[in-house]
Amino acid sequence: MRIACVGRRLPVRDALYDDPALVSFYDLENGGPSPDRDCCLALAGKAASVLDLGCGTGELAVMIASAADGRVGRAVFGVDPAGAMLDNARSRPGGAGVTWVEADARTVRLGRTFDLVVLTGHAFQVFLTEQDRAALLATIAVHLSPAGRFVFDSRNPAAEEWREWTPDRSHRLVAHPDFGAVEAWNDVEHDPVSGIVTYGTFYRIVESGRLLSSRSRIAFPARDEIARLIAAAALAVETWLGDWNGTPFTPASPEIIPLGRRAL
Repeated sequence: MRIACVGRRLPVRDALYDDPALVSFYDLENGGPSPDRDCCLALAGKAASVLDLGCGTGELAVMIASAADGRVGRAVFGVDPAGAMLDNARSRPGGAGVTWVEADARTVRLGRTFDLVVLTGHAFQVFLTEQDRAALLATIAVHLSPAGRFVFDSRNPAAEEWREWTPDRSHRLVAHPDFGAVEAWNDVEHDPVSGIVTYGTFYRIVESGRLLSSRSRIAFPARDEIARLIAAAALAVETWLGDWNGTPFTPASPEIIPLGRRAL
């Protein structure tokens, strides 16, 4: 169960992504094989250029750059607002094959377009207002090549996944290469009026008792709102998925995943 990825790469400062000690836990809890990674690698195919918005520690961007199917000169850009995350991305094996940009996905303009734009790890949910989500989608639209495709994910609010992020349900032990054994857990508050979820992430180092913690906020927009904002950004959805395994979206799906292009 990937608790540490309940939200990520906030457009405002969040210790979970800006504190190097907390960032050092990110790949331990969220790295490795996953359906979203596999889906994005498949979508990248023979794309000559890929933009990873909210790239975090860069695992996906580096894999896309390395899996170019023999294509010479594939351009892969990774954008993230958190410098500590990008420090990890740059030092990752293969990191030199990606252009890393420290910037806010709402406002970044790279002066070029891409064959594929991806936004994974539920990064869409860190944008808390309709205005912010509209700005993000405008960024996607302006960076898509004429035949380019985009994909991102957002948790379906109907699934109420935040109910699993309580201390008793999220408690776990993490083996850290520097800190040793670490006790970890989350806590959570849900505002039924705004739909905003505030969650805490806690790591207690067993040997020293040192506690690392952060508090983060994420939104749970409904599919109808996401669809309206996508259309307003002059984008069009080809298919709505309910998970990264390719299952079509239904009202009971755990995820809301639009895969689309520029509108005609």
